[in-house]
Amino acid sequence: MPHPLRIAVLASGRGSNLAALLAARERGELAAEFVLVASDKSTAGALRLAEEAGIPTLVLDPKAYPDRRAFDLDLFGRLAASGAELVVLAGFMRILDGEAIAPWAGRMLNIHPSLLPRYRGLHTHRRALEAGDLEHGASVHFVTAELDGGPVVAQAVLRIESNEDEHRLAQRLLPLEHRLLPAVVRLIAEGRLAWRDDGPSLDGAPLTVPLRLTERGLAPA
Repeated sequence: MPHPLRIAVLASGRGSNLAALLAARERGELAAEFVLVASDKSTAGALRLAEEAGIPTLVLDPKAYPDRRAFDLDLFGRLAASGAELVVLAGFMRILDGEAIAPWAGRMLNIHPSLLPRYRGLHTHRRALEAGDLEHGASVHFVTAELDGGPVVAQAVLRIESNEDEHRLAQRLLPLEHRLLPAVVRLIAEGRLAWRDDGPSLDGAPLTVPLRLTERGLAPA
C-alpha cells in the first residue's frame, strides 16, 4: 500500500483496543494513520486516548436522532468524509443498520470476546463458563448486517481454568485481544488480507478457516 492505512475507530468504552492499535503503530508494527475516533458516549475513555494522541474525535448522541437508521447513516457519512479506508469497531456497543454499513462491506472489522460463532452478543465470558466450555477466546471478523455474524478472519484461544470466574477470565483474555486486533489490521495495511468475491482472502487465496494467534503472531489454524 503506497501510504499508511487510514483508519477510523468506533468505541463506546475505555478504549483498550484502541490503545493497543496506537501502541502497535508506535512500535513500528502498523503503518496506519488514525483519521477519526468516534463514539456514541461522551464519557468514553477512547475519546480521551484519541485526544492525547492528537486524533480527531466525534461524539454523536443516539437520542438526538429519530431512530437507529438515522443515527447510523449520519455516523457512517461522517466516517466516509474523514477519508477512512478501514473502520475498526473496538468495543462499539451498538447494533448497526444494514443500509448504513452496506458501502463498507469488506472495509470494517470488529473484535468480539468469544470464539465465534459461539456466543454472539453480550456476556460472553459468563456464557462460556455456564456452558462448561474448556476453551474461550476472541475473534476478529468482517462486519455484516448480521450481529457478530460476518466472516471470522482470526481468533485467539484461551484454555479456561478450573474454578475460574467471569472477571478473571475476562482479564486473562484481554491481553490476547490486544495482540489479535493489531495483527489483523496489520495484514490489511500490508495488503495481504482483503475482501474479494464477497469473502476474505489472504495473499490472494480465499481464507476459509480463521487464522490462529500464536506466540509468534498469526498462523494458519
